[in-house]
Amino acid sequence: MARLVVFLGNPGAQYAATRHNVGRMLAEHLPFAVELSWSAKFNAQLAEYRPQPGETVRLLCPDNYMNRSGESVARAAQFFKLTPQEILIAHDDLELPFGTVRVRAGGGLGGHNGLRSVREKLGSADFRRLRIGIGRPTRGSVHNHVLGRFTPEEEPELPGVLAEAAAELAREIGA
Repeated sequence: MARLVVFLGNPGAQYAATRHNVGRMLAEHLPFAVELSWSAKFNAQLAEYRPQPGETVRLLCPDNYMNRSGESVARAAQFFKLTPQEILIAHDDLELPFGTVRVRAGGGLGGHNGLRSVREKLGSADFRRLRIGIGRPTRGSVHNHVLGRFTPEEEPELPGVLAEAAAELAREIGA
């Protein structure tokens, strides 16, 4: 069971609705989101959720940019004495078609700068991942696609995708 859930994304209003921030968007779509009280710690926003009596899951939204998000994750992991296997990272995934949600343990980083930063700072890629598909661009640069907004066709489907991801996350933490 995950004891720390990390929602990857970039800080700032200009990135809020971009594909790269779909992991961070998930934090707002959790069924228990209204119960959470967020506070600043580890250069991140941190909340605690108790899925069952005696169990605590910490939720972390790094406040630094994606390529430095591992700094916040490692500080939280060290403070709470967590192994990489107890960490679940929610993030966007180019290799999955838009709307696909998958959970997996370990694996490659797929060129994802946030995952690369987490691996560097934890010294391991053995964390679990909640992968939310954003699809590859059919034309244009990957950079512009990732940092771009969802298309008018994708936008209405996004709440359903986030609901599916939230249900997967709830299963992962025993909620």
